This record gives sequence, C-alpha cells and structure tokens, in this order.
Amino acid sequence: MKILFHLGHPAHFHLFKNVIKTLKAKGNKIDILIKKKDVLEELLKQSGFQYLNILPDGRKDNKLSIGIGQLKQDLKLLYHCLKSRPDMLIGTSVAISHAGKLLNIPSINVNEDDADVVPLYAKLAYPWSSHILAPNVCRMAKWKHKTVGYSSYHELAYLHPDNFTPKKEVVLKYIKDIDTFFILRFAKLGAHHDEGIKGISDSIALNIIKALSPYGKVYITSERSFSKDLEKHRININPSDIHHVMAYASLYIGDSQTMAAEAGVLGVPFIRFNDFVGRISYLDELENKYQLGFGIKTKEVQHLYDRVEELVKMPNRKEVFQERRKKMLAEKIDYAAFLTWFIENYPNSLETMKRNPDYQYKFL
Repeated sequence: MKILFHLGHPAHFHLFKNVIKTLKAKGNKIDILIKKKDVLEELLKQSGFQYLNILPDGRKDNKLSIGIGQLKQDLKLLYHCLKSRPDMLIGTSVAISHAGKLLNIPSINVNEDDADVVPLYAKLAYPWSSHILAPNVCRMAKWKHKTVGYSSYHELAYLHPDNFTPKKEVVLKYIKDIDTFFILRFAKLGAHHDEGIKGISDSIALNIIKALSPYGKVYITSERSFSKDLEKHRININPSDIHHVMAYASLYIGDSQTMAAEAGVLGVPFIRFNDFVGRISYLDELENKYQLGFGIKTKEVQHLYDRVEELVKMPNRKEVFQERRKKMLAEKIDYAAFLTWFIENYPNSLETMKRNPDYQYKFL
C-alpha cells in the first residue's frame, strides 16, 4: 500500500514516527510531506526518514499568510498526489482533505483538539475528510458522524511504555544532578487559534523560579525570547531528547498544551497556565479524571503560586503521580498500535469499529 503522511508540526512527527516505522517494516511505501514549522525538519533529518518539504519558507500566523500558505500546500500536495497516486492520505492537515476529495483518495484526519477549539481548521478540513480519528472525549460537533473515537491520546503514540523508555544517560548529557529539577516551558502562543490567549509572563516566571530554587535547579525551554534574568535558566535540548529529560523532571510548569499532556502521560505532575484551561477535553480529562496535572487560568495567578508550593512540598509526589499514571494507562490503548492497525486494514477497520467500538481495547 502507498500511504502519504502530511506533517505540519513537530508534535506530528512524534505522533506518526512509530506508525511509519512499523508500516515501512511491513513493506508499505511511505511518502512524508511537511511544511516548515519550528524543529520539525530537524527531527526528520535526525530520524533518517526521507521527506519532501512543500512549504520550505513557512508562513506567518495572520489570516492572509495562512490563506496563501494553505493554497500553496494544497496545490503542491495535489501535484504530488497526481504523480505518485497514494492509496491513502493521513495527517492533521487541511491539505489532505482537499486533495483527497478532488482525487477520490481516502483522507484520514487525525486530531485531538475539540472542533470548537480549532474552528477555522475544522471548517476547512472536516467537511472534505473521509474520516476523522479523535479521542472519545473530544467534542466533534456536526462532524461526529464521520469521527472514529478511541480511548487514548496522541501522546500515547510515542510515550506509551510499549513505545518509550526514558534513558538516564540521555538526561545526563544536559543535567548532572537529576534527583530534583524542574522544567518551565514558554510557548509562542502565536497560532491563529491562540488569538487572545495569554500564558506565563516573565514576572510570573521569576516568581515561580524563586519558589522552586530552594528545592532544585530550574530549567527553561522556550520558543520565545525573554528577559536577561530568565536567560540564565535556559537549557538547549536536542528535540529528539526532550522526552527523556521530561520523564526525569520533578515538575513541569508551562503554557504549552502538548508538553503538559506529555508530562501527564509520563506521570510527571504538570501545571498548565493559560487561557485554554477548561476548553480542551483531553487535557481536562488528564487533569480532572486522572489528576495528573492542574490547569490554571491566567487570571488566577495566586492559585498558580499556591499550587506550585503545594506540589513541591508534596510527600511521596513521584509515587503518587506514577500510581495515577498506572490508572490512566490501564484504561488507555497504545495509540500507535491502534493507528497502525486502522491504516493497514482500512476500510475494513472502519467497519470493525462501527460494529464493535470496544475492538480498540485489544491494543491495551
């Protein structure tokens, strides 16, 4: 089978990397198309995967640039598909939905955000997608009828214990004292769906560092620039190593959605501080059902400081959160294994899931 994956974000590389490896090992022909986004291309180069960058200059996050960039991706993807004629298109991608519809190629849109959280993306992609794969907890609005739900998260495609084992030797390349250290993450929050969303300011970050420093080193990994007082805490970690470092951290605090979820599925307590709190279903589930982290809105700054102090002083913190992780894992499937099966057996896999949604639990 010829399968095309379209990746638009570094998180998509992690999401699909194990699926691609397995499908390639079974003799399937894989095409990987990408656009320029943060460290995505660096991750692909390090992986050894062959790929084609169809938007090498990237785009700005304003409506005009988004529109022009989308048109370019649509045309280049369409041209590639006309030449290579893949049997299926996979991705968290508007372009695969458009090209698939025009060329009558099945397109499987893979997402874990609620439709109302990414309304522009949903309106552009979902009407033309053949099917959508999303966690059961997601609100898919009027596209629910074409959604295949499952009990897992994107992060469990690469951080499920069947797919990932943290390595101490990797962490020691960056941090010498790994008994107690803390990771702070600042996201750009500059995407179109981030409009009006606030996160951690420099002054708040300084107060967090002041509270944590008596207990261990504080390291900042950031997509944005910040003040000189914070610069000394910055740590540059190879993107391929970040999850090993995360797994050994004592606490994660940040305004990034994905890294909060990654910490959660690793059993590392997280605090997510931004204005998406209460709006994203899969993160609400990690926070409220499994108690693996805490979402705090930006107007609740004192609550943030109180939660930091509570967690850093929590007795048996590591053991408590690892037990919570075990409960979560007992109820969530290995998403990489499920997605590989779904792709390999499509469209029969679709019919199987329609008849018996619990079939997914064979991947526990």
